[in-house]
Amino acid sequence: MSAVSIYYLSMTSPNQLVEKVEAKGLSVIEAEIDEYRLNKYLYQLVGEQWQWQDKQHQSDDAWKAYVESPALKTWVAYYRGTIAGYFELKSDGEGCTEIAYFGLAPAFIGRGYGGYLLSQAIKQAWAIEGTTRIEVNTCSLDHEAALKNYIARGFQLVREEVSGS
Repeated sequence: MSAVSIYYLSMTSPNQLVEKVEAKGLSVIEAEIDEYRLNKYLYQLVGEQWQWQDKQHQSDDAWKAYVESPALKTWVAYYRGTIAGYFELKSDGEGCTEIAYFGLAPAFIGRGYGGYLLSQAIKQAWAIEGTTRIEVNTCSLDHEAALKNYIARGFQLVREEVSGS
């Protein structure tokens, strides 16, 4: 198994956001009704190519409990009626909101949508009452531009860990 670098990032003020405002036709809409099958589908659609595995074998009951948690909010990005990506925000109730999952569907990678979608995720995270810090992590298995996008939007690298070898 190859070593995987995990990058932990944080933002402590809304003023740190370097927003990308060009939507390029994307609509980002909150999924206001909890439907675990949607989140499960989005996780597979976006995460399969990046080897997301932490939720891959969870039961439907575990997915349901995860999605129906009042601490979790989901947004879906659409382009001309097609799912282009999504993000999930998870609040710990103590000031930290995590971008739990974030990404684009395979057909939409490389079209310049990532910066706008991440800007929307950050703005929505700051809009959650009580948020004083936003956290996100990425790893060397994710898209090569992922870490650059987080830093370009204003996140600061807090620490890096290497697992496996």
